[in-house]
Amino acid sequence: MKRFLLITVLVLSMTIASVMFSPASAKTLKALSFLPKNHMLCSMIHVWVKEVNAACKGKVKINWVGGPEVIPGFEQAEALKNGVIQVGFLPAAYYKAMLPEANAIALSRLTFAQERKPGGIWDYLIKKHKKINMMLVGTWLYDPFYLYVKKPVKGIKDLKGLRMRTASMYDSFMKKLGMVPITVKFGETYTALQRGLVDGFGWPTLGPRKWGWLDYCKYVIDIPFYARQNTFILFNLKTWNELPEDVQQTIEKVTVKFEPQMKAFFEKKIAEEKKKMAEKGLKRIKFSKEDTATYLKDANDAFWSDLEKKIPKEVPILKKLLGY
Repeated sequence: MKRFLLITVLVLSMTIASVMFSPASAKTLKALSFLPKNHMLCSMIHVWVKEVNAACKGKVKINWVGGPEVIPGFEQAEALKNGVIQVGFLPAAYYKAMLPEANAIALSRLTFAQERKPGGIWDYLIKKHKKINMMLVGTWLYDPFYLYVKKPVKGIKDLKGLRMRTASMYDSFMKKLGMVPITVKFGETYTALQRGLVDGFGWPTLGPRKWGWLDYCKYVIDIPFYARQNTFILFNLKTWNELPEDVQQTIEKVTVKFEPQMKAFFEKKIAEEKKKMAEKGLKRIKFSKEDTATYLKDANDAFWSDLEKKIPKEVPILKKLLGY
């Protein structure tokens, strides 16, 4: 009788386990991106989701339901923190009020592999994200920023007074250059350029030509800044902790392999886009060696200055961990 009961218990246990981890009963995690799913900058998110779902073999499924049309981009971090969504593809700038340290990743001088060395910046940021109920897993975008202008400029002194469509990422940098940052909604940028409300804008390489912004801005200052990007793959911490350890390890393994592939994909796309921009008539402006050095120093100094106002004790730690 005892033997029969033991066998019954074992069979039931195996049955429950098979049900728990069968594809039909996979734990589905709702994911959102701050950009629409069909946005060109989201191209590699599709790849990451597909690879994670395949590697997890039915134990968990990422369901990327959409972007800002579901929850506005600036509200997604709070939704992730509170578990309304379980996975987010967000820029750290969108939750810098919660965690200013995260945005500093844009200044990294390290490779993805170097960032992940034990005791490095990645471990530091994981620990910090846990304090706001998030688990940092990876990066999904590579596309350095540039400043585009309507009229040719020869150096830094020519930038003073230019009215620029801004974003939180480079607002302070523009001010440091003597520019006048103007907040314009993404969808209204073309009209702002057309009507002369702004003299230029900041943006990566991918996008401006397609959206028609280069109809009015025929010049780009060919000095990339904040090249690392600050876009993270994030999980709600409670959700992450509830995943089986082998699933966590699988997701991390897939992501580590994904990151250099993602960068290579975007580097190819950026090179192709630059050729199309040239065909469109975009001219690339080079500064003198001295102005180039000042330009890049101003970009970094403006960023560090903002962080020093918010988290002065963390800045020396961040500089060391980011390769300064």
